[in-house]
Amino acid sequence: MNIFVWLMIIGIFLYTIAFSIELWRQKNKTGSIAVGFLAISIIVVPFLSEL
Repeated sequence: MNIFVWLMIIGIFLYTIAFSIELWRQKNKTGSIAVGFLAISIIVVPFLSEL
């Protein structure tokens, strides 16, 4: 079950990064940076919630 959860988190992370790259290509730099920070938080939050 734990592996399934991590696979879902990684999938959501990759999808969010792809969206951030697409925003960058459309010259929406501010939105791309904000979505990039969101993607990073998707990876960091599970480690903080285990404490």
